[in-house]
Amino acid sequence: MGFVGEVWQVRTRAEAGAEPVGEILIDDADFPWLSGKFTPGPAFDAVRDLFARELALVQADDEWTRWEEVYDEVRRQVTLTSPDGPVPEFLLHIEGERAWFRWSDEPFGEDEEAPDGG
Repeated sequence: MGFVGEVWQVRTRAEAGAEPVGEILIDDADFPWLSGKFTPGPAFDAVRDLFARELALVQADDEWTRWEEVYDEVRRQVTLTSPDGPVPEFLLHIEGERAWFRWSDEPFGEDEEAPDGG
């Protein structure tokens, strides 16, 4: 697929200085989900626990309201950038050396699939 081999960037929001959170080297593309090796950057420690909470809530089937609150915080703190530039909407999970995500050029609708997706 065309995405394999691309490097996507996760950064803190510009208000926080846009520090590198990490890079994702895409090694699997199962559209709309992409996944790859996550290499943490200097700002990852500041959001590590947030991503761990987000993933734990995704895996707890009855915690969707709490998951939405935590994921809103993820989106407030980080951005995702493709090789072509920033993406306006994304759903990103990070666990250890793996990251998987989907993105859109427009806001996700309410009929989108559940956030675990991959």
